[in-house]
Amino acid sequence: MKEKNTAAEKAIRYSILIIFAIFFLIPMYVLLTTSLKSFSEVSINTMWNLPQSISFAGFKTAFARLAPNVLNSLYLVIPATLFSALLGSMNGYVLAHWKFKGSDTLFALILFGMFIPYQSVLFPLVQFMQSIGLYGSIPGLILVHVVYGLPITTLMFRNYYQDVPQALTEAAKVDGANIFSIYRYIFLPISIPSFVVVFIWQFTNIWNEFLFAVTLTDTQSQPITVALTNLAGSQVVEWNVQMSGAIITALPTLLVYIIFGRYFIKGMLAGSVKG
Repeated sequence: MKEKNTAAEKAIRYSILIIFAIFFLIPMYVLLTTSLKSFSEVSINTMWNLPQSISFAGFKTAFARLAPNVLNSLYLVIPATLFSALLGSMNGYVLAHWKFKGSDTLFALILFGMFIPYQSVLFPLVQFMQSIGLYGSIPGLILVHVVYGLPITTLMFRNYYQDVPQALTEAAKVDGANIFSIYRYIFLPISIPSFVVVFIWQFTNIWNEFLFAVTLTDTQSQPITVALTNLAGSQVVEWNVQMSGAIITALPTLLVYIIFGRYFIKGMLAGSVKG
């Protein structure tokens, strides 16, 4: 009797999971089928239909328009991710193993930056970027994302480094190592799992961010998220081109998760995002 109940519970559980999976995959189905249709096939009435003949015209058009912006996004995301991860690692190391007066207060103030909405700092931020000559440029956007990324990267690395025994730091001090050499030779080599987690987190957030991208850049330096919104025509919307552009835009983050996904899980289990 118990075995029958267990089998019935499993069947119900899997049925619910399958229903939810189908529900979440429906937009992906529409996205793929529409992107592979020619413009003449695209309509609201036929959006559920498979393409009569596969066409890559939408991808060709979308890529031709988005190619410069893809490079802009890469120029933005790679240095912003690396700098925010490295600085967050240093902050987390100091706050976890080099306690000083007011360190907990400083950590709380850093974390407070996570809860500041982008919209609340937009106007003063534009004025500040103009005053230092970085408004409308990719370096200026890199600076913004590094600063805004420090609270979460600091939190991740601090939680990760707290699992490292304090005795290890004390032993290194006895051997004559200073704060920099301890970080370089002890903490940095064991931080790969946490760096992977932070890299994926920051890469995804920065790549998909729109508000700063549209506000702080000019036409020549706009990232791909801004260019994607410009694919819409003024009178006629080429849905196959827009859907293709959406896939092109999402592809880098998808590849990052496919390549580094297992390391991401290991890094999370190692404690880099606990608490």
